[in-house]
Amino acid sequence: MIKINTVIVDRSKIDFKLILFGIFVLAAIWVGLFLPWIPSLSVLGHRVIMGLIITVGLWVFKPWGIPFSVSGCFLMMILLINGMPPGIVFSGFTSTALWVLIPALFFGFTLIRTGLGQRVSFLIVKAFKPSIGGLLLAWVVIGLVLSALTPSIAVRVAIVMPLALSCVELCNLEKGSNGRGLILLTAWAMVLLPGTGWLSGSLLGPIIMGLYNATPGLEGIITFSSWSKVALLPISIMNLFLVVGGCLIFWPKEKLMISKEVFSEKYRKLGPITKQEKTAAAILIISFILFASSQLHGVIDAAICLGGFFVLTLTGVIKVKDISCGINWDLPIFVGVIMGLSASFMEAGISSWLSGVLVPLLAPFASNPWLFALVVVVSLFLIRFFDITGLVPTMAIIVPIIPEVYEQFGINPLVWVTLFILAGKCFFMSYQNMFALVGESILGESGWTAKQMCKYGFVYLASCFIALAIAIPYWKSLGFFS
Repeated sequence: MIKINTVIVDRSKIDFKLILFGIFVLAAIWVGLFLPWIPSLSVLGHRVIMGLIITVGLWVFKPWGIPFSVSGCFLMMILLINGMPPGIVFSGFTSTALWVLIPALFFGFTLIRTGLGQRVSFLIVKAFKPSIGGLLLAWVVIGLVLSALTPSIAVRVAIVMPLALSCVELCNLEKGSNGRGLILLTAWAMVLLPGTGWLSGSLLGPIIMGLYNATPGLEGIITFSSWSKVALLPISIMNLFLVVGGCLIFWPKEKLMISKEVFSEKYRKLGPITKQEKTAAAILIISFILFASSQLHGVIDAAICLGGFFVLTLTGVIKVKDISCGINWDLPIFVGVIMGLSASFMEAGISSWLSGVLVPLLAPFASNPWLFALVVVVSLFLIRFFDITGLVPTMAIIVPIIPEVYEQFGINPLVWVTLFILAGKCFFMSYQNMFALVGESILGESGWTAKQMCKYGFVYLASCFIALAIAIPYWKSLGFFS
């Protein structure tokens, strides 16, 4: 009887996902067969939306465990069957942004393979006083350093979360306690968020750059310099208030009873630094310097990434066998599909149709920068309860209408970058943020509680509002609202 009940519960969970996915499929079929927006939208446009609805359902609910990349291949099949030119369908795979992404993933693999990421993290932790404040400051520094070395947040989480867990265990902080939650959540947030302030600090950079470059009127406007100009200040402010807010909510009453020597001993156990670690560190640091100085030398980001990838392989840090299994190829294929959507939307007439629908909705508040930013961010935060892929499909839909928004209301396209970042990284519940799930899978039952994550998510939301309140006058001074 117990076995029968277990099977029923498991099947109900599976059926619930399938039912929700089935709703998406029915909605898609209705769009594809009944063509509700004729004549404003062409038949091809309806069929593209049909394929997109089904694919988003596959991405959100992942029925039968189908990977993101395979679902993306399904979408490309739908587009090709309905007459979309192959050059348009596969355009995302020729994007320079994708060729920033692939080498960047190998940069992250290098940090783990050589042990450099762990060494850097322990080196920083042992330099600070073993107190709550000292550890929080250490996580900030570690997050900044690792974000400069690799844009892969998953890699940074994989490096830092075991170290953070080791810290709370050594400090004898009880499971579910405020002190434990504060240290673990801050460690996680600092590898997730600070790097989004510059182009190469997270994989969101290449993704957004690819979407912009694929949209007529937005080509080439995103560079390391322009991204930092619009995003670095608000992201820095948001991180500052997130750390401070976390302390206000979770600061423990007890003091840490641990010696600094404990962390020094952990570092000594890593042994002397190896030749591969030195080589990897030199290549990654040089790559970051080249990113930051691209306006001086004019070398594009993709060339820098590809050059770094070549040198890492040439020096033996990356082995030939690592090319096939060193990174998860599901992500580049997924991103390639997404980056091609802008061109597909343009070809099918969806972009112009969406402009006619969405741009008028912005009109009532577009003349007020404060109201515009508030409405857009709140809307994107609400969408994130359903778009669990980090807002990527939503951005693919919105980016093609940004030139029209700029033309009609004078809102600089770069402003959207920060709004996408803030909403794309939100977390009230773990399912909304794939990197929260990665962190929880590493920590197991020894991590933060769901209640702590939710509280921290609201602290993040408040920090975003404060950051925007300060950023808007700054953006106005740059002429981003005309």
